Amino acid sequence: MLRALILSAVLAVPALAQEEMDLGQPPAGTYRPDPAHTRLWFIVDHLGFSKYMALFTRVDATLQFDPDHPEAMSVTAVVDVGSLETHNPATDYDFNAIVSGVDLLNAPAHPEATFVSTKVEVTGANTANVTGDLTLNGVTRPATFAATYNGGWGHMPLDPMGARAGFSLATTIKRSDFGIDFGIPEPGSKMGVGDEVQIFVETEMTNPDAPKP
Repeated sequence: MLRALILSAVLAVPALAQEEMDLGQPPAGTYRPDPAHTRLWFIVDHLGFSKYMALFTRVDATLQFDPDHPEAMSVTAVVDVGSLETHNPATDYDFNAIVSGVDLLNAPAHPEATFVSTKVEVTGANTANVTGDLTLNGVTRPATFAATYNGGWGHMPLDPMGARAGFSLATTIKRSDFGIDFGIPEPGSKMGVGDEVQIFVETEMTNPDAPKP
């Protein structure tokens, strides 16, 4: 039922736009991810042959959103490291288990990765640098995400999840900074798995408690 309602909302947007319906802007409040429209993935160099990509399927966050005071906004995010998805079918070995295992992401010892923002620096009309404490493999280091606000609505009658705001985020970290150094190539070589890891997030966050006009 929920799926049908969301699909109806998406399909209805062009018709609503034609009627010049004012959907408003997302108001200040507490927002959480819409799981169907949230993805977190990473890219790392593999042997110099390819840029390997994988994602996490269980991501949660709490965003204190305030469009009038963006520098005052804050976010806390939690990633279930064991929810890694490599899209490699388990045949002779379980690649999900290998990458999330003790040599790499170490999910058995540290099942969660977290990010807690400490500062938001506005860089443009819809962009900001979000700095905070990233904890991975039990190690906490500062990290800065380049964030873009992609727009949203305050109230759309066919959206059962309330106010909605969309964001794109990206950062690059060194896994060695978090004590994950297995397979890093020797200097001058690409024989291994790269130290630098690019992280990307695409998300739509919703607030079902937002006031309705």
